Amino acid sequence: MSKKSKSLASMNEVEFNQRHTKKMKRKKAIHDQIIATKTRKKGLVIVHTGKGKGKSTAAFGMVFRALGNGMKVGIVQFIKGKWNSGERLILENWGGQVTMAAMGEGFTWETQDRIRDITSACQSWEQAKAMIMDEDIDLVLCDELNIVLRYDYVQVDEVIEFLKSKPEMKHVIITGRNAKDQLIEFADLVTEMTMVKHPFRDGVKAQIGIEF
Repeated sequence: MSKKSKSLASMNEVEFNQRHTKKMKRKKAIHDQIIATKTRKKGLVIVHTGKGKGKSTAAFGMVFRALGNGMKVGIVQFIKGKWNSGERLILENWGGQVTMAAMGEGFTWETQDRIRDITSACQSWEQAKAMIMDEDIDLVLCDELNIVLRYDYVQVDEVIEFLKSKPEMKHVIITGRNAKDQLIEFADLVTEMTMVKHPFRDGVKAQIGIEF
């Protein structure tokens, strides 16, 4: 047993609690020093990617957080346009705070028509650009844009160049697996969802309230 372990073992409850309080005070002082150096405000480009479930789910969580703070939100769904999702049913009734466009015609293996997919993707991107440049909208979610970029239906360089000119305080969230390296490098915040287990592998189908 180490000296530290022996010391902890010999403490009574009062001593242990006092030690904990001192430790937390030191941590708070360090944390406060770090926070004091963070003074900038800017609109963020946020990317949710990876093979794990939860990319769009987390993005819609941010959407609801923004709405709760009185912000206006724009949403473009690049792929899941045909899905009658629960979040869409709620948000379509949110009133003037939400502008929503379910543009996609489904996953590429469902449409089986590359020309149609490219046309739909370009139309969706034009809709997203209009929302991003709209000064009345504070946050724009480009749901599954990464899928469109992966197949080069819209060029990633074009997206990045456009985002460079967005309003300074505009937040943009981009979701979908296989995010392009260039977009990851450009973004301010990138989260990769890692799949550990998924019920689909055990024969469980997509279920209401979980997947849509």
